[in-house]
Amino acid sequence: MITTLLIGSATELYAQSETPEFDRLKGAFEDNRVFTAFFSHEYKDSFTGERQYSEGRIWIGKDRYKIEGQNQIMVVDGETSTVYDGSKNRVIVSDYIEEEDDFAPSRMLQGVDETFTVQEESLPSGEFRVTLKSDDPFSIFMEVQIYLTSNGEPLRIEAIDQVENVLVTQFLEGSFIRDEQNEMFTMEIPEDAEFIDLRQGS
Repeated sequence: MITTLLIGSATELYAQSETPEFDRLKGAFEDNRVFTAFFSHEYKDSFTGERQYSEGRIWIGKDRYKIEGQNQIMVVDGETSTVYDGSKNRVIVSDYIEEEDDFAPSRMLQGVDETFTVQEESLPSGEFRVTLKSDDPFSIFMEVQIYLTSNGEPLRIEAIDQVENVLVTQFLEGSFIRDEQNEMFTMEIPEDAEFIDLRQGS
């Protein structure tokens, strides 16, 4: 009887949610799973029309992410940004300033912040689209759209910031995995690399 009540209550709570797929996505990160994929990222400047493009492999956790691109590795852990530039054999460590990060996939995939309203819809393709909007003038983004597979894995993020710059991130061969050895957000740096620490008070 108790089991039946618990199952019934859980079903009722799930049915009440207007964004079950987005809740499932956030739940995966809350469960300390890591989303990893090959990615391409394009930034379009609305004023100049200039486009910036990057691609590589990405790992996204609850409050951190790691990118491996051509000759460069970057790890952001919510407090610190560490970038290794292989072409210059140089490491730069700096304070992470969330407001200055125009990529921040870990934030986008979890709702950005409480000023955003969230809606989701199922698409004819079987995918889901989650739309986050904010009227807060201090928010980095005005709108973020997240496309998910039928299994709840991110396919694409399309974001528009306050000055209407457009950011599009595509994910390929994405999946959620567990960081059992706690090694996904580390990087190997050559011993002879130049080290530059830009953190305040360092």
